[in-house]
Amino acid sequence: MSAVLKPGLYDQLLALPEHVTGEILGGELYAMPRPKGRHAVAESALGMRIGPPFRFGEGGPGGWWIINEPEVHFIRDEVVAVPDLAGWKRERMPSIPEDHRFEVVPDWACEILSPSTAKKDRVVKLPVYAHYGVAHVWIVDPVVQTLEAFELREGHWLLIATLKDDDRVAVPPFDAVEFSLADLWA
Repeated sequence: MSAVLKPGLYDQLLALPEHVTGEILGGELYAMPRPKGRHAVAESALGMRIGPPFRFGEGGPGGWWIINEPEVHFIRDEVVAVPDLAGWKRERMPSIPEDHRFEVVPDWACEILSPSTAKKDRVVKLPVYAHYGVAHVWIVDPVVQTLEAFELREGHWLLIATLKDDDRVAVPPFDAVEFSLADLWA
């Protein structure tokens, strides 16, 4: 994963308006507006479903940080992704960073697709996540109401689950607790 970093790219990211999220992937700055309704509902509902059992240990094992839209620096200020949700096992990241940069590779990332970001999420971000060793990725599509779960094996993504509509979700790394996929839809 090599890219020529354009001078000042991270400064450009920091200068984006507050309602715009920026990422630096493959030497390019990607900017996108805040999520729309269905996307925001799916993101917050998923966080509410996995946060209590996995972050707080309420009805589940605990031991995770579950964060909405963290700025993940795979290479500080050079390879920067903002997954919709990400999770870290606390044994790998015992505390939250003091600034906005998360420099520990997440154990799990989730992308909520929207028409304007779906191609980038699949074609650009998935290879970045694999390259840097994110163990699990979920792709949620609120328009067609699906969840695809991938596990990294020997540097390649293995599709381990495809769920739709109101299927029951109990998928690694969060398979200790089950919920209805329908909980994510507006």
